[in-house]
Amino acid sequence: MADVSKEELLHIAKLADLNIKEDELDNYLANLQDILNFANVVNNANTEGLGETIGENDKYNVFRKDEVKVFEDNKALLMNAKEEERNMFKIPKVIQ
Repeated sequence: MADVSKEELLHIAKLADLNIKEDELDNYLANLQDILNFANVVNNANTEGLGETIGENDKYNVFRKDEVKVFEDNKALLMNAKEEERNMFKIPKVIQ
């Protein structure tokens, strides 16, 4: 893979609205080159004989049973609340 030039790096930085100082250029160039080299390794990985996968298993939309559970220590829980009302967290109104 071809090396990234300083001009290319500065162009990318301008597109991303990044201010890279002159003394940081070499570090950014090395890191960008490492990333591109790794991407090249991944792109060239041998995938022959591998099937296409979307997830790790065939289970879709697996939900747990919705159960009401009683929390035993409400006082300890409400110690974290800035405000409390009727044994519940009171939060600021967010809808006008």
